[in-house]
Amino acid sequence: MKKGGSIYLLTNKNNTVIYTGVTEDLIRRVQEHKSKFDPNSFTAKYNLDKLVYFEGFHTIDEAIAREKQIKAGSRAKKEKLINSVNPTWKDLYNELLSE
Repeated sequence: MKKGGSIYLLTNKNNTVIYTGVTEDLIRRVQEHKSKFDPNSFTAKYNLDKLVYFEGFHTIDEAIAREKQIKAGSRAKKEKLINSVNPTWKDLYNELLSE
């Protein structure tokens, strides 16, 4: 996923909040969330640093369109999406690094 764009879903250790984001550099962006790069951000405030879902796209425009689609959905739809590939809601960050 070095070119184009990615969408990703983060949560906290208790899986109580789900955040949907889009980026051109998924590894860098998740590292920023994990390190609380912006301490005033939504993700830092709610300790959202567990990567539970991601998708890669050829272009950032495709990723942005998918992000909007996911954000428009309910929490139940986001949970179903996560459960489809990550039923235990484990942190996928290390798997991302090994791709």
